[in-house]
Amino acid sequence: MNGKQITKLGFEKKAIKLALAAAGQREKAGLSRHEILDELQAVQANPQAYLTGGVYAELATELTSQQEAQQARQTAALRPTPLPYRVWGEDLIEPGARTQMDVAMQLPISRAGALMPDAHVGYGLPIGGVLATQDAVIPYGVGVDIGCSMRLSVLPLKPDSLTTDEARKLLLKHTRFGAGVSFEKSFRGDHEVLHEGTWRDQPVLRHLHDKAAEQIGTSGSGNHFVEFGTLTLPQADLGLEAGEYLAVLSHSGSRGFGAQVANHFTKLAQALHPTLDPAARKLAWLPLDTEEGQAYWQAMNLAGRYALANHDLIHARLARALGVQPAASVGNSHNLAWRQRVGEHDLIVHRKGATPAEQGQLGLIPGSMADPGFVVRGRGNPDALASASHGAGRQMGRKAAANTLAKRDVQAYLRERGVTLIGGGIDEAPQAYKRIENVIARQGDLVDVVAQFTPRVVRMDTGSEDV
Repeated sequence: MNGKQITKLGFEKKAIKLALAAAGQREKAGLSRHEILDELQAVQANPQAYLTGGVYAELATELTSQQEAQQARQTAALRPTPLPYRVWGEDLIEPGARTQMDVAMQLPISRAGALMPDAHVGYGLPIGGVLATQDAVIPYGVGVDIGCSMRLSVLPLKPDSLTTDEARKLLLKHTRFGAGVSFEKSFRGDHEVLHEGTWRDQPVLRHLHDKAAEQIGTSGSGNHFVEFGTLTLPQADLGLEAGEYLAVLSHSGSRGFGAQVANHFTKLAQALHPTLDPAARKLAWLPLDTEEGQAYWQAMNLAGRYALANHDLIHARLARALGVQPAASVGNSHNLAWRQRVGEHDLIVHRKGATPAEQGQLGLIPGSMADPGFVVRGRGNPDALASASHGAGRQMGRKAAANTLAKRDVQAYLRERGVTLIGGGIDEAPQAYKRIENVIARQGDLVDVVAQFTPRVVRMDTGSEDV
């Protein structure tokens, strides 16, 4: 007997191995290939009859489990009404984001949720949506840019120790932005994340390793940035004395690697739920007790570590160029899923564009290219699933911003605030975003503000039309 013959019968994955093992025992007992195939078909047709014991018991258990999972997937109807959830800054949130969150809270796997004040429409789960599910993970609940994250390095330098021209030259030399970009080989960094054995555990990860290695230490397009600015610390904290410091703030993710992981597993999730309501199509999930669910969980966490590695290299390059070591560092991811205790249950908490804010946990909430960002400390609010906003949040879509905002108005906004911009498109203009001060004011019960970062020299990818 061989695997090809068993596969032809319709056995899949783990069941093939179990069927081969059972067939081997029956061959030793003297049965012919034809007789064994007949027995396997009988087990396949009625596995419950073989659960009590015998050579086919393990195979029958696996087949029964697969059948139950398939039945559960195909009868996954949405709840008639959404589960209740809290909303922060409701006056700042567009109706479309509320509609998306309502659909997410109708999923049969959903248990709790919250919407942050920077929320706006996304794919599947809205940006700014926090969703807790039971034993399942939603690829689009995490997002396409898996592990998208923030990093702040506070340098032991005064803000005026670096001129605008010097900051500009450093950013041009030590950062790269845009789809598919990478550093020259002689300048490309290395990182321990690239040498993890995890890359060899799945075909999709093996296939994407070289791309990830090529793009390490770079940033994508859209709202990703690296900027020099002034950190104002009103009182001693972060292991620092009160005062003003030169600081580097970056927003970056998992590049093309994370995007391809997201798309690959979203297709698998949608194939598992062919009858899912079209309104929830982009919220298709992977049960964590399946091979697909475990594979995504592994790939997602690797992408999260890879995104943090990009920040490591960016900040190390800039600090090394300045001949200093950071005096303090703060960072957080805001496009991931975490295992978290919620009430009396262990759930999977998706934060798609939301900052983890457990009691005492430090995080970063940036504004726009010309507006301040904030170092915050979480208050662990259980109604928000210990979360906060991840930024100011868009009040205008990219196309709308590019079509309606005038370049001269954006440039005037930058000049008024003393910001020098490298790259950056009209679609990322400050006017396309909510006022960060309003967003921060709506979440006083979620975080406490520790310090303010004021941008001075900002680098981003070029947009549809440069500012």
